[in-house]
Amino acid sequence: MKCLVINLDRSSDRLAHVAAEFDRIGISFARIAAVDARGRPDLASMQQLTGHVSQSRLTDAEIACLLSHRACWSIIAAGDDAHVAVFEDDIVFASAAGALLADAGWIPADADIVKLETFFWPAMIGPRRIAAGHGFSLNRLYNPHLGCAGYIVSKRIAGALVDATKEIDMPVDHVIFDPVRQRRPVRKIYQLSPALCVQKQHLEDGAQLPSLIPDDRDGSGTAVKPRLSTMARMKREVERLARQLYRICRLQFSSIVPFDHHGERMYRPHTQRGENAL
Repeated sequence: MKCLVINLDRSSDRLAHVAAEFDRIGISFARIAAVDARGRPDLASMQQLTGHVSQSRLTDAEIACLLSHRACWSIIAAGDDAHVAVFEDDIVFASAAGALLADAGWIPADADIVKLETFFWPAMIGPRRIAAGHGFSLNRLYNPHLGCAGYIVSKRIAGALVDATKEIDMPVDHVIFDPVRQRRPVRKIYQLSPALCVQKQHLEDGAQLPSLIPDDRDGSGTAVKPRLSTMARMKREVERLARQLYRICRLQFSSIVPFDHHGERMYRPHTQRGENAL
């Protein structure tokens, strides 16, 4: 399977890290130069729509991140591969990742996007489990499971994502993995479990690769949202209850997607364990 890796020109340490990860699992990759917010003062004045995820503007770094992924989608849409994997440069692979990335035959025919990463947040998935081989399985993903450090996208949907992001209005992980807010065409998103990869920040030694997104994002990885009005909070609560009822009727259930690391199955970040122990 073709693999693309997004990497800033100034982040040679992160490139060395991700190259070592790919070498460890025996898979090659193509580097895609990331859009660097430091060299793009025009991002601050770029026109944005508001109202989908928050009323606040995306930060320059968030816009640059979106444009970097959009560059990958453009390449995929113009290419010949039916499915291509996209990674950010701070990922750590599961030991069995190479076997899965060596072949695309396990991807369901109707899959538009496959999320390979876990953020260790509860994900709403469907009851039907599809074997992917090598100890992995797939379930339909029905709620936002954010983070975009590792995913597979189909050629068809890559073109749709390019068209959908001509106007900027939400962070890239919402664009890809938020089924509630997704634009047409409606796409089928699958979650791989256990996860194929995880951001290094979730592991004990993750501090070696600090995030390149500034601290104006909260712990979930999304932009900090302004305080909602009473009416907006009521509307959000009604929508939440309606979604819960829908999920019960559709037999959807919440599950934390684990990650296998050094023979251990992780259900929460190692960094969080250290904090809880203090």
